[in-house]
Amino acid sequence: MFSQGQIIFGIIFFIAFVIAAIYSYRKDINIHKEFYKGNYKILLGFIAFIGILFLIKVFFKR
Repeated sequence: MFSQGQIIFGIIFFIAFVIAAIYSYRKDINIHKEFYKGNYKILLGFIAFIGILFLIKVFFKR
């Protein structure tokens, strides 16, 4: 499906992307702590919303 060169490129790209994301996050960690307090509440709300949608889907399917 993929050539060996495409697979190697994909792996190298993924590794470089993860390293860049970790470096960027570590660099801005103090700014994140100051400006993004309470984000876990939004994440929990989003997860709850997705869970409710899933339960509605299961409930109406039966």
